[in-house]
Parts: sequence; C-alpha cells; structure tokens
Amino acid sequence: MLFDLDALPAASRYKLLTSTVVPRPIAWVVTQDAEGRLNAAPYSFFNVFGSDPPVVALGVGNRPSGAAKDTLANITATGEFTICLVTEATLQAMNITAADFDAGVDEVSQAGLATLPSTKVAPPRLADSPVALECTLFQTIPIGAHSMVLGQVRAMHIRDAAVMDPVKCYIDSPALGLVGRMHGAGWYTRLDDRLEVKRVTAAQLAERKA
Repeated sequence: MLFDLDALPAASRYKLLTSTVVPRPIAWVVTQDAEGRLNAAPYSFFNVFGSDPPVVALGVGNRPSGAAKDTLANITATGEFTICLVTEATLQAMNITAADFDAGVDEVSQAGLATLPSTKVAPPRLADSPVALECTLFQTIPIGAHSMVLGQVRAMHIRDAAVMDPVKCYIDSPALGLVGRMHGAGWYTRLDDRLEVKRVTAAQLAERKA
C-alpha cells in the first residue's frame, strides 16, 4: 500500500515512520541547566552518523506549547550532554524520565537514579547504563517542529565485562543487554536474537556467476 507522506498530517507520518523504522536505539540524554539542575530524557530518534569526527544525532521535539524541551534548552545553553544507553534492567527508570514533567524538574532524582562523574563534560552519566557517551554540541539543525542535535563524542564509558579487547576495541555487544524502541506507545525489543551475514566482495560475487 502506498502512503503519500506529502498529503498526510504529522501524526500519521509519525505513526508510519516509528512503526516501520525499527528497532531504534535509545539515547537517554542527561543535561544540566545553567544552575546545575539535572535533566534526563529518552529519545529514539537517535543514531551514530560518523566516526571521524565521531558524531551522533538526536531528533528533539518541542513541548506542546512550542517551547523548547529542557534537553534542547540545556544543550543550547551549555553545549554539553551525555548519552546513556538503555538496558532491560533500566527500562522502567527510563520510562519514568519520559514523563511530561514541568521544566526544571530533576528526572534523575524522580527515577531514583545514581550518577557518576563524566571526564570531559559537566553533565554526569547514569551509573547503571553499560555505555555512556560524553558529548559536546557539534551543530543544531532546525527541522520543522524538531531540531536535529549533532553531538561530537569526546569520551565513552563501556562496562568492563563487555570489553573483550581494549587495545583492539573489541566489544561484546550482546553482553551490554541493550533494548531498542519498537512501535506504538510502549513496545520495546531485546537485542539478543542475532543472525550473521558475512559481507561479500565484488570479486566473490563475480566468481559465483562465472
């Protein structure tokens, strides 16, 4: 069935995109305002977009009033944030931080989360997240009612048990226990069902046809 997104309202476009572009990684973003108050909020419009420089992207919407969410306001004001990845064990806490709290409310405290200091940015990382990215603002791009926030990753914290070889940077991804965002209002997936398809070269493909 063909859907003409040019002719559909934004809510319908959102449903189609988030029901089909799955699973999506979840960025649990921790920021601080100018007074040092913490904010934590999850975003599944998120991915990595480069390695030289190492850049991640977030899609951050506004509040229903049109005002910027705390995440965007804090990143714009300070230029710093951390991204903590979400596991099944932290999913309920993440869900609490997704609630529509008033501006300035500390979601980290609301969810009973512990933090650890970052090394290169002021916002801390969440202690129970197996991966945390310390980021500085690279660029903000307005996109309609959203903003694309590009962050340059300055440092990464990865749980020791998932690091297979620190010199070669080999990581045991399944050991991280991450979850991904699926469709609807509250569906997620565990990332422990894998299949391997090895890359082929053009020469190998030509040999198969010979």
